Amino acid sequence: MATLRKTLEIDTSPHISSGASVDSIMRNVVFALLPVCISAVYVFGLTALVTLVVATLTCLLTEQLLGRRRGAPSTLGDWSVAVTGVLYGLTLPPGLPLWMVVLGGVAGVGVGKVLFGGLGYNAFNPALVGRAFLAAAFPVSMTTWYPALGSQRFVEIPSSMLALPFATPVYDAISGATPLAAMKFDGDVAATADLVMGLTSGSTGETSGLLILLGGAYLVLRKMMNWRIPIAIFAAVYALSGVMHLVDPGVYPSPMFMLFAGGLMLGAVFMATDMVASPMTSLGCVLYGVLIGTLVVVIRLWGGMPEGVMYAILLANAVSPHIDNLVRPRVYGTGERGAS
Repeated sequence: MATLRKTLEIDTSPHISSGASVDSIMRNVVFALLPVCISAVYVFGLTALVTLVVATLTCLLTEQLLGRRRGAPSTLGDWSVAVTGVLYGLTLPPGLPLWMVVLGGVAGVGVGKVLFGGLGYNAFNPALVGRAFLAAAFPVSMTTWYPALGSQRFVEIPSSMLALPFATPVYDAISGATPLAAMKFDGDVAATADLVMGLTSGSTGETSGLLILLGGAYLVLRKMMNWRIPIAIFAAVYALSGVMHLVDPGVYPSPMFMLFAGGLMLGAVFMATDMVASPMTSLGCVLYGVLIGTLVVVIRLWGGMPEGVMYAILLANAVSPHIDNLVRPRVYGTGERGAS
């Protein structure tokens, strides 16, 4: 009679897997961003569509060519660079010259991702690295805005988009200022309803805070996003701006304006939650979110620029490993903290 043998297998953690692969998570992020992209095209027309397509294709081609240069296998199938391309396009002002869109995409993927070693090694969000490069190199173009819901938006694109490389673009039909700039420099506060629906001038992705929140909720329900980060950001922004609004309502805008104006929704939900550049511990994610929210309010209210989401997230990305090191849990049965 055969003897039944049982084998005890001992292995390192983690012992439980969610079953979600990188390509599955990233593909779902793209799905969650599609309504935002559709809203952007509705608000800004062909300008937004061309910007998003060029930005995404640039990021895809840059990763493919640099990967081939290094002799690495193609990584386009994991959808991570597609997420980078879509997010990068959503951070750009509509009407930006296409050669600048291409240049920023190459910088974002090449410097922000490939230079660090590729997927899983980037210290900063690559889409924001590309936008930061453009903001430093071409500040005028990055702060020139086209009006929302233009009558000819579905039949023509601005001449500025077709400007020759390194030539001064000519802008036509530009709008006055974004809601944040109007608030900071003129004291004008846009209606909250317009901000929620995205019916104002601004970056391509500043189209609908409602759709962004719905996309984030979808990812949270699929367990593909850490909800602590955006919630901590929103709580910090609401609390700090709420206190300042109570102190002087005539100078400081309401918390709802601060939440829905500018790129806070897009940054908090889809960029600050970058799995590589954000902390790993639950407490670390909360501290990371509070840091971002605080920096956003400080820059918006007292800094020289009307918007601070990009810089807040990049600065928090740099601090992220130190946050994890600070709050890492103690090893059971000892008084020492675990390895960083």
